[in-house]
Amino acid sequence: MVPPGAIVFPADGDINSLPDQPAVYMIVPCEGDPYLGRTNVLRRRIRRMFEKWNLAGHTDRVEYWPTASKLEQWLYSYTLARRHFPQTWTRMVKLPRVAYVKLILHNQFPRTQITTRLSGHPAVFYGPFPSRGAADPFEAQFLELFQLRRCQEDLAPSPDHPGCIYGEMRMCLRPCQEAVSADEYASEAARVAEFLERRGASLLDVAAAAREQSSADLDFEEAKRQHQRYQKVEAIIRSGGDLARSIDALHGVAVLPAARPDEVMLWFFHSGGWLDPCAFSIAPGIPEPMDKRLRALVAGVNTPALSLAARQDHLALLAKWYFSSWRDGEWVVIDRWDSIPYRRLVNAISRVSTAGKRQGSQAGELPQ
Repeated sequence: MVPPGAIVFPADGDINSLPDQPAVYMIVPCEGDPYLGRTNVLRRRIRRMFEKWNLAGHTDRVEYWPTASKLEQWLYSYTLARRHFPQTWTRMVKLPRVAYVKLILHNQFPRTQITTRLSGHPAVFYGPFPSRGAADPFEAQFLELFQLRRCQEDLAPSPDHPGCIYGEMRMCLRPCQEAVSADEYASEAARVAEFLERRGASLLDVAAAAREQSSADLDFEEAKRQHQRYQKVEAIIRSGGDLARSIDALHGVAVLPAARPDEVMLWFFHSGGWLDPCAFSIAPGIPEPMDKRLRALVAGVNTPALSLAARQDHLALLAKWYFSSWRDGEWVVIDRWDSIPYRRLVNAISRVSTAGKRQGSQAGELPQ
């Protein structure tokens, strides 16, 4: 995520010439460290800071980046803070501690846990959830579909192991008591991994096929049972929220207002990370169809690999915007990067553009 070049305002310039619009700004003093901030009204904020702290004689310049959405403001703030304040940026940009359901695969007997941190060990991370309290019910419900162990200990399997209530209820394969082999347990863990990686499709496909076959065989009682199982799996997936999925398969695009009234901003999100923004023109009179222009734009999008720490930050920024009460624009889910839902994307662009024009009309002018 590279913000555009800053607009430089000289310290001796006329503050009234600054725009009255949202922006990320940085006050660069003649000596010492700069100050980075966000504001909804740039001119008023800079005037107040200059008057309150008597900055006129001690400031070299003010740099600012106009923004047209809350998400854009947070993404620019994050990128600039990391660039200019590598030691203290975490205190400046307070990212939420979002939660994930983690399937630990490096353990001989894989299990799940709730975590707020990504790690480099082999694992499947499913999320993000806004909090541990939101992740806990999902973990409990989806584990009912499998016989994976719930215990957190490092197992030393033995026929003399006391076991637990889940084994007695046949909700666990009881690897602790050597009721199954390591290979049999690994097969169940692989089913869990596939469920998380495909967002439940592995079980939904099986239940749907069994339902159709039972109907064809006129076994309506079994068809009803499979339909109920299908609905149960669907309900569990929905309980996790629209955003939650394996982070390696978490793709989407945030369609946001732009500073120019004849554009929208497209912030693509690929495999758990934000990409550089793309300005997309919606000016009338362009002969080329919108979906064709979108396909060409996506074909040129660069998807660099991110470090683990950067992915964790990017996921937190997505969650901060998505779960907030101030979320602006629209989020379009991309289930597969090679199969982008262009029709839904075109409709989202149309709605965001219309909403921006309506707000500008209510304010007496188009958004700047």
